This record gives sequence, C-alpha cells and structure tokens, in this order.
Amino acid sequence: MSLCLSGCVSQPRAAEPLSFDFTTTPAPTYSRDRGAGFEPGAALNAAGQPSFFTVDVPAEGNYRVTATLGAAAASNTTIKAELRRLMLDSVGVAAGATETRSFIVNVRTARIAAVPGVEAGVVKLKEPRESKDEIWAWDQRLTLEINGSQPALRSLVIEPVRVPTVFLLGDSTVADQSREPYSSWGQMLTALFKPTVAVANHAQSGETFRDSLARRRIDKILSVMQPGDTVLLQFGHNDQKQQKDGSGNAQTYKAELCTHAERILARGGVPVVVSSMERRNFDPEGKLRPSLTEYADAARAVAQDMKLAFIDLNAMSQQFYAALGPERSQAAHPMNNGKLDNTHHNNYGAMQLARLVALGLREARVPVAAQLRDDLGAIDPARPLPPEQFHVAASPGFTQQRPLGD
Repeated sequence: MSLCLSGCVSQPRAAEPLSFDFTTTPAPTYSRDRGAGFEPGAALNAAGQPSFFTVDVPAEGNYRVTATLGAAAASNTTIKAELRRLMLDSVGVAAGATETRSFIVNVRTARIAAVPGVEAGVVKLKEPRESKDEIWAWDQRLTLEINGSQPALRSLVIEPVRVPTVFLLGDSTVADQSREPYSSWGQMLTALFKPTVAVANHAQSGETFRDSLARRRIDKILSVMQPGDTVLLQFGHNDQKQQKDGSGNAQTYKAELCTHAERILARGGVPVVVSSMERRNFDPEGKLRPSLTEYADAARAVAQDMKLAFIDLNAMSQQFYAALGPERSQAAHPMNNGKLDNTHHNNYGAMQLARLVALGLREARVPVAAQLRDDLGAIDPARPLPPEQFHVAASPGFTQQRPLGD
C-alpha cells in the first residue's frame, strides 16, 4: 500500500509495507498525526544538506528498507539509519537512470518483555544521553539520513521482516556515536552485510560487562533474540578502570563475560567474544605500546574454555596501527579541542576496524559470516585501506564532547 503523504492519516496493518513516492507527492514534515515525514531542516535531495526522514513503525524489530535512487542528473547518495548507522555508501547512478537497493534496519524500544530467564522491565537508559541526544535509537520510529554529494532518493518501501540478527554489546568503541567526528565499528558493520541480516547495536559509551548486567542491556537482547542469532561481546577499556577503584580485575571481567555467554547460550544464541582494540600509543622509537593485553588474554581464555568463537581485534588493531605508523595512524582518530583522541575513532578508523571484525567472523567460521557482502575485497590488518582513499559523507552535527570511557 501507499502511505498518504499529503496530510491525511493512515493506519496500515502491521504486516503491510509502507510505500513513499517522493516524485509525485510533496514531502511533508513529520508529525505524530501523519506518522511519517521529514524532520525540520534541509529539503529532500539538496546537495550538501542532508535530510532526515522518519516513519512510525508498528512494533520494534527488523525492517527491510528498499530505496529507489536516481534523477535526471547524475547522482550520488549515501543513506544512514537511526544514529548514523551506515547503510548505503556513495551509490552513484547515471543521469536519467534509476537503481534500487535494500538494507535492514533494526528498531527498538527500552521495554523488556518477559521470556524464560528474563523478567519484564525496561533498560536503564543513561540520562540525558540516551533519553534525549540518542533518542532515535529507542523511539520505535525508523529514521533515515539522506546524504551524499548529490543525493537522489525517489521512493522508499519499508516492511517488517524476519532475518537473522547480529547483536552488538560493548563500550564507546562499538556504540553508535550520534555526532561527528566520532564513529565506531558498530556503526560501520551495518554496511558490510548483505540485505539479509540486521545489526542491532546495544553498546553504550563508558560501560562494562557489569554495566550491561546492571542496566539490563543483556536482558533486552535476550528478550528479543531468536535461536541462532549472533551476539558480539566487546568490553575491556572501562573494565580495566575497575582495577584502579578496587571493584574488579581481569578475573571478575572473565566471570562477568562467562555470565553473558552462558545466558546467550541458554537462549539459543551464538556468543562471539571480541577482544578490545588497542589504544593508539607509540613510544619514541615508533613501537606500539599495548595497554590492554591482560584483558585481551582474559577474553581469549574465556573463549577457549567455553569453546566460543573468538575475534582477536586487539591483535589485529595493533597490526593496523603498526602498518600505518605513528604519523599516518593519526588519521584513524578524531581531534577533540585540538588534542588527538587516541582511544576513539573517526569514520575512517571505525570502518577499518569494522572490516577487521568481518575478517574475524570469517576466520572464526561464525555462521552469519556467510551473509557478509561478496564485494568486500581482501581484508588484511597489515594492509589497511590508505586513509587518503577513504571518504564517507559526513553527517550534520558536530561535537567536542568526548564519548564516555577511555
């Protein structure tokens, strides 16, 4: 069916697709009554002025978005979803031609449904970070960022779909970062899968395995996870700080990781342990100084003991930094108030780490790796894509506020 865009109210049945034709109907501003429309700001398909399209969806879950692109002039369109999750990157369409692409967007709320082993409740969102700045990640609405050097979105079809889901649970290096210049590998991983898999990013800045339990993030995942779904677990940066305050160490980290893995297995999921990538830290001689070895070793030990898939992102990130060297590796990190942030990443660094996670999924033979795109090319941590050859359209909005955690 087509959803009316000219001011009327439509109440589609949950299973019906929502269709939007932007070539024949004026693009409205979003309102609760209308249930769909563009957020106030830039006009649709205005070069250099990204626009945001929001639609209410009938329930949380996974949605297939089919976008038709193209215009009378040559176009180049990038689409991101929710909090800057990259979906389509620089899709070029010749003048007068059209091209149709699909991708999967996960939509969620903070409500936790009761399932075996999980009590009903809500995720304890961070205030005001998640309740305000990151509300698009929790509002049961699907929001798309239409971006690119010459965007040309002609139409959209949005429909609920049952597909395998890859859940992400981790800290700021995994979490969706709402503003430039920060980014994470979790925000880029979405673009590396075929339109047959959803990526649901439940990571949050500044958090640990203990926070995941206390704030019920793992409970939320368990409440919606289907048997066979994959859960990538990557903590360590903030867990390490528990040594300083005396509340934890590598042994408590291992125990909390085991608890997560056991609960995922009990619900039929596939836990994948990911060691934390290193901080960029070179000595005066140009040699990388590791800072997370103890936690990377602990993650590996748990994976071995429980016979779980393991991605050694710690080791691969060291190869990545070493390959670029002390100077060029700075291109993977954002500047914050004139100072380089050597823990967090920008779009380039986030994409290179996402590719390493994809490589890890393949090497660990995790079943969902079969759904990675066929055109990713060779992935080698010692031979990263040169930063000079990388570009992704920047989202509007910029911050000098560093993500929580270090």
